[in-house]
Amino acid sequence: MSYLYSITLLWAFSFSLIGVYLAGQVDSWFSVLMRVVLAAVVFLPFTKFKSVPKTLMAKLMAIGGIQLGLMYCFYYQSFLLLSVPEVLLFTVFTPIYVTLFYDLLKGRFSPWYLVTAAIAVSGAAFIKFAGINDNFLMGFLVVQGANLCFAIGQVSYKYVMESETIELPQHSVFGYFYLGATVVATIAFAIFGSFEKLPTTMTQWGILVYLGTIASGLGYFIWNKGACSVNAGALAVMNNLLVPAGLIVNIVIWNRDVDIPRLLIGGGIILLSLIVNERWVKPRVEAQYRSQSGITKQ
Repeated sequence: MSYLYSITLLWAFSFSLIGVYLAGQVDSWFSVLMRVVLAAVVFLPFTKFKSVPKTLMAKLMAIGGIQLGLMYCFYYQSFLLLSVPEVLLFTVFTPIYVTLFYDLLKGRFSPWYLVTAAIAVSGAAFIKFAGINDNFLMGFLVVQGANLCFAIGQVSYKYVMESETIELPQHSVFGYFYLGATVVATIAFAIFGSFEKLPTTMTQWGILVYLGTIASGLGYFIWNKGACSVNAGALAVMNNLLVPAGLIVNIVIWNRDVDIPRLLIGGGIILLSLIVNERWVKPRVEAQYRSQSGITKQ
């Protein structure tokens, strides 16, 4: 858990750095490309190219392409549509996706999760009707795309590493994760990117270097390593610690004029969905799975 706590603190600053210094000022596709390329460079010296099964290489590249490459494509676009607090609030859906995808890998699904989703969406709808942002719907969907990619990636990494029979230090193969993300980011920049909005200040370049080498390069390795040491439930909960941590950093340092009552009410409804999920939905889902398991055995 210490791995996950440390990266939560590290990533709490990333939301605001992107929203304040990069969004709308630096081409988002270039930001994504530079961030994953720098992360790949950090791990390239540690990456083993021999004695690593090609199937494992392919799996890790695919996971990196989804969790980091594709996720960043959604994530950076969301800052063009929403404020930093909104982006943070709408990431609370990630634990639900973590649980759903983990169940999918186990070959099961429960409609009870729709109750959680309905309450959470109502909280997001309240924020929209409070008039915070005209681009709410598109921004909300874009953030969900990022959440889904992040959830699929970390659960897949946990699943793959737990089922891998060859003993290899994780740092010796994690470079493939970043190489996969680089492939996705390169294609995205080639299609959508522009050289007309490159960084123009040392602050912007410095933030990109920090986000690429530290927040991504070290952050995702430590996070995914931590994900392998906890169960799916703990991993889902840890995903949501990013929300209060990121909000505190953003409001205290950069966004003191934010309409806190509106955010608190909408965020409170979203938080209620998570409480309902833990206290009411999960017990019923577990009972359903136990019942189905009993029927199967008979």
